[in-house]
Amino acid sequence: MGSDVTGYARSAPTVLAPASVREVRQIVRDARRTGLPIHPVSTGMNWGYGSMSPPLPGCTVVHLGRMNRIRNADEIDVDNPVALIEPGVTQRQLHEFLLAKAPSLMFNVTGAAADTSILGNALDGGVGYLSPRRTDIFGLEVVLGTGKILRTGFRRLGRHSRLAGSHPYGLGPALDGLFVQGNLGVVTSAYFKLRPRPPVQVALSLSLTRAEGLAPFVDALMALKREGVLPTITHVGNRHRTHATLVHGVVDYLVGRCGFTAARAAAEAGRVVAHFAPTEWSGLASVGGTAAQVKAAVSEVRRRLAGLARVTTVTDRRLSLAHAVADRCRAVPLARALAAVTATVRPLHGLALGVPTDAPVLGLLHAIDRHDLPATSLDESRCGLIYICPALPCHGADVAALLGRMAQRARGHGHDLHVTVNVETDTSMVAVTNLLFDRSDAEQVARAHRCADALLAEIHGAGLEVYRARSDMMADVVGRHSAHWGHVRNLKQVFDPQNIISPGRYNLPA
Repeated sequence: MGSDVTGYARSAPTVLAPASVREVRQIVRDARRTGLPIHPVSTGMNWGYGSMSPPLPGCTVVHLGRMNRIRNADEIDVDNPVALIEPGVTQRQLHEFLLAKAPSLMFNVTGAAADTSILGNALDGGVGYLSPRRTDIFGLEVVLGTGKILRTGFRRLGRHSRLAGSHPYGLGPALDGLFVQGNLGVVTSAYFKLRPRPPVQVALSLSLTRAEGLAPFVDALMALKREGVLPTITHVGNRHRTHATLVHGVVDYLVGRCGFTAARAAAEAGRVVAHFAPTEWSGLASVGGTAAQVKAAVSEVRRRLAGLARVTTVTDRRLSLAHAVADRCRAVPLARALAAVTATVRPLHGLALGVPTDAPVLGLLHAIDRHDLPATSLDESRCGLIYICPALPCHGADVAALLGRMAQRARGHGHDLHVTVNVETDTSMVAVTNLLFDRSDAEQVARAHRCADALLAEIHGAGLEVYRARSDMMADVVGRHSAHWGHVRNLKQVFDPQNIISPGRYNLPA
């Protein structure tokens, strides 16, 4: 196994690919007998956080991608909106299944590529466009480090209990959370909540009018979240994030539709994106419900954000119409620019409405490497990507101050910091921040990791912590607050007494 997209690698002597729970149990038994640790991954596309790399060397990677069944496929409908999925089920797979079999249902997608694992992302603490992914899963089936199977919640009552896939809490201590960002067992399936598709859905594009207005803007979004006006997650990206996401789509359009050379398209794309996305911060939110509910919510958002941000309502129909008209007139520079932008925005708009896309990942990939590579080639490309993602308090001034210091630190190391702030819960936010670099250049890799270390120090210096950790930063995370991680290690001794499952992952290594 080679280097992952972070420029970091742990050697894996073997990669195993079980296709069933029985085979996973046998792998665990063999690991107990030999004492050789294993490191389970779902599809291995945990980009920017370590991909398939284990925290410590010498682990056998257990790739669960062949376990890709939707086990209750025949039972899913609007009255039973849960999917019993295995780790290899991808966003694309579930989306296409629902379109064909249950089009009135949707699910909480993330900005990760369409072929990434749903369960793997949820178990690593990913955040979707509707809610934190960890809140979507319950009723886990886990192969413990002892080789035994644990089923959490009411799933313990058996597959045919009507509570197993409907009641997410069970009776007694809730054990599901022990297996989110943990190394206590190998999760082989879980129930995943689906959602009814609302009769009316719109996306809201939010453009901050003044860069220095980030703090009150964030406070206003938090208030709208708490009051249920914007109940889903609002994503607020800085200029570097927005431009990286948009440029590749504009280039695609100019090359494919207008016959531009790659060099000419790249030059024009920069001007087009700067014209249509000129602000330092811009956001994306979604509103769904009846026509009256959506109208009232949009009106309230406009009223509350007046003076802070420009609010634009985006629908599929409006985007399609604008694109069709502009595309027909693409010989005219302004029309061509509009056509390129609308072609690029359509898949991004879909994220807020539950449609997965490769677009955000392609934006990062194509900023460094060839424009024709697919998202699934990220680990094989020259693209270097490192995430350093702080959990944030709910006060705009604190958020703006921390992100300002992080951006300054990044500039000191020669990096532009890509930032998205996610208004995650009624009381908290998280920031997805990343560094982008050329992984084929050893000096750039080393500089990026020095920068990442400095950013983590800035977060810790503010009394905060990351909400999701890379494989190569586990020691820096679990090395702090030893009493807490000692308790987690005690749990490890119960569920995995020989410490054979991902030693050092969100846990003390020994």
